[in-house]
Amino acid sequence: MNQERRFLRPRRQLVEQLRKKGIEDERVLQAIGKIPRHKLIDTALHSKAYDDTALPIGMGQTISQPFTVAAQTELLNIEKGEKVLEIGTGSGYQCMVLCELGAEVYSVERHKELYFKAKEALREFGYKAMLKSGDGTLGWSAYAPYDGIVVTAGAPVVPDDLVQQLSIGGRLVIPVGNDESQMMLRIRRTAENEYEREEFSNFKFVPLIGEKGWGEG
Repeated sequence: MNQERRFLRPRRQLVEQLRKKGIEDERVLQAIGKIPRHKLIDTALHSKAYDDTALPIGMGQTISQPFTVAAQTELLNIEKGEKVLEIGTGSGYQCMVLCELGAEVYSVERHKELYFKAKEALREFGYKAMLKSGDGTLGWSAYAPYDGIVVTAGAPVVPDDLVQQLSIGGRLVIPVGNDESQMMLRIRRTAENEYEREEFSNFKFVPLIGEKGWGEG
């Protein structure tokens, strides 16, 4: 209990830091404030668990910077009960934030080791989400269409499969660019073959690997 209590203050401080950095959606801030991020990383990194920074989780992947998670979630503008597809489960951190917002979450992870770890973490903390191991650049057509799709890795282009799996009114939030930096995009499907595209700040993500993303290596 005392071990857990020592993380409460750093978690509250993280939320305040995100608020000062421009995150305005209180639902997103509350979600970040509830999730035990320290339990999703190696114990050797616990002292940095609530720093606003990305941290390694193995397989060349990271648990995303909290500001990035909050910013992408805010751009999705998810309402309770909406169906959301996440590309890149990773540690499960973003997935948990979406669950906290009341979304019906589906998530695809390329690395089987991370898939199993995230699945166990979600179960342990009581979050219900549908996970699968596979190529996230192809989406998850079996459960389409989605009200929101969030991609947690940097893509060279917007995968057309993901755009096609949006509902009318659905939003895709995805970082697109080169291996140095990516522009955050929000693409809204306004009609069967009509879309609106908005550009936001530059970010730095691990590469989106797959048939419609970057190739292996």
